[in-house]
Amino acid sequence: MAEREATSLDAILGGRLRLRQTRGGHRVGLDAILLAAAAGAPVARLTDVGAGVGAVGLALLQRWPRATGELIEIDPELAALAEANAALNGLADRARVVVADALDAKSRRAAGLADEAAELVVANPPYLAAEAARASPDPRRARAHVAGESAAALADWVVACLALLAPGGRFVMIQRADALPALLPALQRRLGDLALRPVHPRADAPAIRLLISGTKGSKAPLHILPGLTLHEADGAATTLAAAIQRGEATL
Repeated sequence: MAEREATSLDAILGGRLRLRQTRGGHRVGLDAILLAAAAGAPVARLTDVGAGVGAVGLALLQRWPRATGELIEIDPELAALAEANAALNGLADRARVVVADALDAKSRRAAGLADEAAELVVANPPYLAAEAARASPDPRRARAHVAGESAAALADWVVACLALLAPGGRFVMIQRADALPALLPALQRRLGDLALRPVHPRADAPAIRLLISGTKGSKAPLHILPGLTLHEADGAATTLAAAIQRGEATL
């Protein structure tokens, strides 16, 4: 009973995916929905790094009925919720939830995570540098939002994610638009065919997020995709943004 009072049962993607999540900590939001929408073509094996309660990884497994996936989460309580959510959505047989520090190679190995095994790695890493942010007093919310001691910690996320990605595999992440200078060197050294899709709150507003994808080992050049606009001038969701949130469209 106490556990149920501390969590809520919510639905995303037009009710397609149900998630139990903590009431007071980090909550699944639009970033997770956009990341799942930007994951690209189906794969047989995927890895969700920093999975939280499992929103992105489970959304993809639900969309791709032949896929299996590893959901990596450092917080045991959130990992337990991810495992419960996999069962709640009938995905327990295809989702392996792993408690590990994805940024630590020893922790990954101890948890049985194999390098270069995933065809797709998705990540929604913390998006604020510690020196530029006031961390939440809630430890889970702080961990979800603040990236270590400096902006360079974002590059550590890239390195860790790509260690898990097979050659020729696809990496997809969502990040604040202003984090691009910190991320781009790490991305360009390790990925080709980089694609950047800006996400704008309105058509006349600067981008607030970037959806970033690339292929490990590719030599293809970087390209910038058409931006995604979330809201019309009157505040209503654009047709595409609304369809993505209902689970009816992808990018």
